[in-house]
Amino acid sequence: MLVAAAVCPGPPLLVPAVAAGAAPELDAARAACADALGVLAAARPDRLIVIGPAERERRGEHPSGTTGSFRGFGVDLDVVLGTDTDTAAADAGAGESPGRELPVSLAVAAWLLEHTHWTAAPVSGLGVGEPLDTERCLRTGRGIAAGDGRLALLVMGDASACRSLKAPGYLDERAAGFDEEAARALGTADVAALKALDAELAYALKAAGRAPWQVLAGAAEGAGLGGELLYEAAPYGVGYLVAAWS
Repeated sequence: MLVAAAVCPGPPLLVPAVAAGAAPELDAARAACADALGVLAAARPDRLIVIGPAERERRGEHPSGTTGSFRGFGVDLDVVLGTDTDTAAADAGAGESPGRELPVSLAVAAWLLEHTHWTAAPVSGLGVGEPLDTERCLRTGRGIAAGDGRLALLVMGDASACRSLKAPGYLDERAAGFDEEAARALGTADVAALKALDAELAYALKAAGRAPWQVLAGAAEGAGLGGELLYEAAPYGVGYLVAAWS
């Protein structure tokens, strides 16, 4: 049963060591993410699943103890998904450390969890691919929520990357409207609106959060959660949204 969810953007720039001199520009986003994680902890979940976009070779499940790195961004920084206790339990059960590295979005999530000293529940991860169609996203979410116990989700992903001329996807006049609807849906826990997000338009606008948000929509069916939008901005021409559901 889904009891809470936090929605956070997933840019490596959230990690101050990666952002370097530009780090203060995202201080408000980091603070909002910490507040959203506080909502998750207050819900007293039995387990936390982190969901985020992933490149093809890193899609699928990532157990507690999986490592990630920001070395590809020129920073000598590694992270681990889950607490030391989670990692020890995972190693005892598997007999060896996981072989795949975390996708970037889950590495950012691991940093956020470490930064906020998360100890509220065991953590695992799920990387989803952008080509995942809406119905498969919803089925994935329903399957996650069908498990035993109190479930919390940390859902990583950005809105459009086409909000300005210098944005990664250049300026697209459709981007602001897409982001506005996504922000409204996430801020009000509007499951139907999240389901209705246009996957093809999201892909064209480079909105990496679309698939994870629709997994959340599937998991939240019937949960009766309310939402609050904690942060909305488009630095560097990319839409960053933070929301908390409980």
